[in-house]
Amino acid sequence: MKLTDNVLRSFRVAKVFRENSDKINCFDFSPTGETVISSSDDDSIVLYDCQEGKPKRTLYSKKYGVDLIRYTHAANTVVYSSNKIDDTIRYLSLHDNKYIRYFPGHSKRVVSLSMSPVDDTFISGSLDKTIRLWDLRSPNCQGLMHLQGKPVCSFDPEGLIFAAGINSEMVKLYDLRSFDKGPFATFKMQYDRTCEWTALKFSNDGKLILLSTNGGFLRLVDAFKGAVMHTFGGYNNSKAVTLEASFTPDSQFIMIGSEDGKIHVWNCESGMKVAVLDGKHTGPITCLQFNPKFMTFASACSNMAFWLPTIDD
Repeated sequence: MKLTDNVLRSFRVAKVFRENSDKINCFDFSPTGETVISSSDDDSIVLYDCQEGKPKRTLYSKKYGVDLIRYTHAANTVVYSSNKIDDTIRYLSLHDNKYIRYFPGHSKRVVSLSMSPVDDTFISGSLDKTIRLWDLRSPNCQGLMHLQGKPVCSFDPEGLIFAAGINSEMVKLYDLRSFDKGPFATFKMQYDRTCEWTALKFSNDGKLILLSTNGGFLRLVDAFKGAVMHTFGGYNNSKAVTLEASFTPDSQFIMIGSEDGKIHVWNCESGMKVAVLDGKHTGPITCLQFNPKFMTFASACSNMAFWLPTIDD
């Protein structure tokens, strides 16, 4: 089944889960699309089975809190950032609920965490104005970059380069093997005083970069030339909430939730809005991602919703 405007318009909430007492700050699908794991401001980690459509288990990170949870390539393991006590990144085995390793180094809150799509490397960006490069097998930082402002960062789909959005005004591209030589490309964007960048994502085909903000717009950038292709707006975000925007797996559409519980969908190529879906969320939709393998997506406030299409085109 192919994603089209009509299929996207037909999506409806199939299931709602109320496992959390506070907002879900992040979730991540497993590479197979069979499970999704969430982190919440209530210090819990909830694992959901996407095929059966139900929560499987709940773990807690009461002491350190939990944010920016990400699956690694090893089965049943995740990395996540702390939002209490310190700014250490933790590597957890879900199988026995034990920490495998800690990654200390950042001196302020980690705001960006990206796992390499191909190996055990990951990168983290922090309010301490640094990006750190890590290897899951070692607690020592493998690389450190001092920047001029708050960074958001992500690997490209091949895992050969990573992009850093710095100070909400420029995107720098680095070769992973020689990042210490500086960026091989820098794209300067028009600075907007009213908001700051909250995330950077590549499309699966590697051609596009999506810049999320805590304002009322998103920017879609050509990953090779750095030109802004589209600016998407018209969704509600008056309280400067961090709302997650995502590409669909085919790189054809972009979606974002809003503070009024609606999901807005645009066509990447034309820049046209193709759908506004009502998720009946009780609060702002802070997390939104399409399943990498199945025709379903998830959205979250303090509740988690699974969506399914109601037509097959």
